[in-house]
Amino acid sequence: MEDPRDGLTLFGPFDMGTVFAIRTGVVGTRSGIERFKTWTHRIKSLVRTKSHIQARPPFPGFEAVFRIPWSDAPLLVRTIDEEELKKRLFQDDRHQRVFQTVDLFADEIIKAHNEEEAKPDLWFVVIPDDVRKYCRPLSVIEPSVRIEAKRYFAENIRDNVRRAKRLIAEPSLFQEDNKEAEPYSYKEHFRNQLKAKLLPHRISTQVVRESTVANVGPRGDSRREQSEELLQSQIAWNISTTAFYKAGARPWKVTGIREGVAYVGLVFKRYNSGGDNRSAACGAQMFLDSGDGVVFKGAVGKWYDSATEEYHLTTEAAKALMTLTVESYKAKHNQEPPKELFIHGQTRFNWREWAGFAAAVDARTSLVGVRIRDDKGLKLFRKSDNPVLRGTAYINSDQEAFLWTRGWVPRLRTYPGMEVPNPLSVEICQGKASMQTVLGDILALTKLNYNTCRYGDGKPITLKFADAVGEVLTAGEVGDTPPLPFMYYI
Repeated sequence: MEDPRDGLTLFGPFDMGTVFAIRTGVVGTRSGIERFKTWTHRIKSLVRTKSHIQARPPFPGFEAVFRIPWSDAPLLVRTIDEEELKKRLFQDDRHQRVFQTVDLFADEIIKAHNEEEAKPDLWFVVIPDDVRKYCRPLSVIEPSVRIEAKRYFAENIRDNVRRAKRLIAEPSLFQEDNKEAEPYSYKEHFRNQLKAKLLPHRISTQVVRESTVANVGPRGDSRREQSEELLQSQIAWNISTTAFYKAGARPWKVTGIREGVAYVGLVFKRYNSGGDNRSAACGAQMFLDSGDGVVFKGAVGKWYDSATEEYHLTTEAAKALMTLTVESYKAKHNQEPPKELFIHGQTRFNWREWAGFAAAVDARTSLVGVRIRDDKGLKLFRKSDNPVLRGTAYINSDQEAFLWTRGWVPRLRTYPGMEVPNPLSVEICQGKASMQTVLGDILALTKLNYNTCRYGDGKPITLKFADAVGEVLTAGEVGDTPPLPFMYYI
């Protein structure tokens, strides 16, 4: 089927594995938990909007789509005290505010994980909208609700942050000082920090806002409420699909991807806690023809070049990272290496890192490096009111091409975008492969996003979540994280 929602509606999911029901844990405020229960009850039946929109088809109901039940009553529930949440959420120091708010939710999940015999497949973290508003980089608390946070190192917030970060780079002999500086070693982002703290425990989560699950049933007549109602079916599709995936099943499989092929997307993210602005964390995301995804954490090093604004690994680091990837593939395929290994990056690979990648494979594997990036320099117009068709390609040579992964979709009878669609610039910069094959693979990989349920994305899954995965890897001290399924990061 062209649209995964069509396939799920008509035939159900591709592979349910050992999943016989959705077993969830829920953590949130009392009102958030009640809203979530109401929402899970609502999606048992048809969810549709008053005016039919082709790009947002009706949701037939969870059990009708996925063929398994989802109970109104969560397996485990943990209630967050609202007064305690406010004390942490309204502090003027952003680092302490986010760190303490994340701990409030994370501690409840970890405690339940360690103490309860029942183990949910997935934890829903239902947050008030204020958590998203105030627990993000550059967020500011209004004076009317602002609470002064404790100053550990200086009276001025900026001096306090500066001294704390100095302690992170050069730890004190006094452990209490190091502990008080810990909040400043984390990025000020609720979702990323929560994911990072739960990685060692291998706990899968889905963060949702209270306003998102409150958007159920008929709304009022105001323009805003009518606009929100149009999203109800898509919210049901998205959350239901990611819940099914994170419970351990596969909603669909992409057709046309060859067996024995692995796709790897490189991940880089600046990592400034060590005091060197060249430091960056590296990682790799591997996706197989089956749809399985695994994330590998590489070493932190001086990978960033401020002159070129690009990231490049040393030969040794590249070999170590790709060896991890290949060994993981072999473990899933009776110790057989991949026949083809495509490495997707946003910059060209230099000879040092490519030598490292090549050293990690043997003659049985065809290794190909592909640079993929958005390109605004080329516009393509049609002699009609509609933009260029999604899937259009302009092949400039055997090594270079443009691919429109965004554009008019006949199945949806619309272009799900606002501006003239920009293509992806695709370049085979290392190794040899047919450009048609490379473009076909990239287009197929735009349909492998199980964190939502839509016709397709504008970027392949190998690169779409590169920033999100990098943010989790650098959100805090995640240590030597072993290879973990992709679902723990998104």
